[in-house]
Amino acid sequence: MKVFLDTGDVKEVEKAAEWGLLDGVTTNPSLIAKSGRRFRETVLEICGLVPEGAISAEVVATDYEGVLKEAHEIASWNPQIVVKVPLIPEGVRAIRTLSQEGIRTNCTLVFSLPQALLAAKAGAAFISNFVGRVDDVGGDGMEAVADTVDMIEQYSFNSEVLVASVRHPKHVVEALQVGAHICTMPFKVMNQLFNHPLTDAGLKRFLDDWNEAGLEIFEKARV
Repeated sequence: MKVFLDTGDVKEVEKAAEWGLLDGVTTNPSLIAKSGRRFRETVLEICGLVPEGAISAEVVATDYEGVLKEAHEIASWNPQIVVKVPLIPEGVRAIRTLSQEGIRTNCTLVFSLPQALLAAKAGAAFISNFVGRVDDVGGDGMEAVADTVDMIEQYSFNSEVLVASVRHPKHVVEALQVGAHICTMPFKVMNQLFNHPLTDAGLKRFLDDWNEAGLEIFEKARV
């Protein structure tokens, strides 16, 4: 499963990129606005930090012509960019056109299997299934993800299922279990994946034993 970072914070991208784990980054209007920086410069800096990754940048228009105009502009900035388009009728229409033009798209705000079907039929490269927001209202967000993965495999669509709106490491585990192609997560959640109490306890014991024995890796030359 590919691991994406969901953020508009360049410093978070830089840190995660240092770990060598990033396959891409997803942004959205809210995350970009929160960063307090300009849209284009932020997206391009992220592209530079993850030079082989897919970087999703979202349109804000909601009409067909507007979506196409913004998508063409955003896609022209860097070949790494995947244009995010919301799952609305005019958005799906635009995704179809962009797909025919060879522009990769990420269909966002997908919450159900029927919506995912529309995105796949339109030719979206990524289908962003939101899980946290569904869980927040008492549903099971991962159910639609599992159904979408099954649909993609059964009908051989070219889309990849991207698990979005991730709230905690359990969502990452569940994404793995249902066979999602991509999981995008906030920096906090990615950092939490490192954590386990037995890892901390084990490392402490190793270091305590090493120090008590007075051992060194770079031993001084004996005279």
